[in-house]
Amino acid sequence: MSQIPETLFESEINSLELIHRGKVRDIYAIDDAHMLIVTTDRLSAFDVILPDPIPGKGVVLNAVSNFWFERMADTIPNQLSDMTLEQALPDAAERAPVVGRAIVVKRLKALPVEAIVRGYLIGSGWKDYQRSGGVCGIQLPEGLQMADQLPEVIYTPSTKADVGDHDENIDFDSTVDLLGREMAEQVRDVSLKLYTEAAKFARERGIIIADTKFEFGLDGDGTLTLIDEALTPDSSRFWPADSYQPGSSPESFDKQYVRDYLETLDWDKTAPGPSLPNEVLQRTADKYREAQERITK
Repeated sequence: MSQIPETLFESEINSLELIHRGKVRDIYAIDDAHMLIVTTDRLSAFDVILPDPIPGKGVVLNAVSNFWFERMADTIPNQLSDMTLEQALPDAAERAPVVGRAIVVKRLKALPVEAIVRGYLIGSGWKDYQRSGGVCGIQLPEGLQMADQLPEVIYTPSTKADVGDHDENIDFDSTVDLLGREMAEQVRDVSLKLYTEAAKFARERGIIIADTKFEFGLDGDGTLTLIDEALTPDSSRFWPADSYQPGSSPESFDKQYVRDYLETLDWDKTAPGPSLPNEVLQRTADKYREAQERITK
């Protein structure tokens, strides 16, 4: 069994103002142009933050996001700043707990939409298909099985909910109402492009990216910018290609393993969430690290 890294459930940086504590990330103000984002080991499932951290998860998510940000920089600008962590947190003792977990980003205006792209029929999309024959209003062929690859990649945006609330699926026209047609089309088109390119890259490394979620912001010039995280095991479903078989929920490198465990419990999917056994924590941590190694090395 691999060694468990030190965990971080919640960061405490006294020299900076805490702006927001999300499901996974703690965000601090540095100055008018910069923020510090700390990726913790918290895990949310069914929009509930669970009480037990996943060892080393924040370090993995940070590394995977930074890999994709760099790889996709020619496709879309991202949130990363030139300011170093040492400049943002000059006190070495305060900096130490967040090294490997923290990034300095530009202050941007976040868009109120989560850009979800689906290449396979799973999760809420599968449930929707069973009810309606489609996903988020997009009709699909009859007779598809759970985890089938879709005939073509689809874009199914949602609203961005506050912590503790559930995201709500919306149709494309609703994103036009929120963002304006030109921006809504830009978000859709770049999301599909990012997913398609990443899915091809990951497949060559033995991972199927079944679906993913992107978030975007605007800089002072109105330039669309990729923010939050990118193509991590938290924001995506990662499946091992060598064991993929439609018809059931595939083995995964992401938090689907935790979701599947939680589905066996008598829990109504509202806070507080149940504690996880050590075996589930360890196996989840191992899955996250394996995904990182396959993709980034």
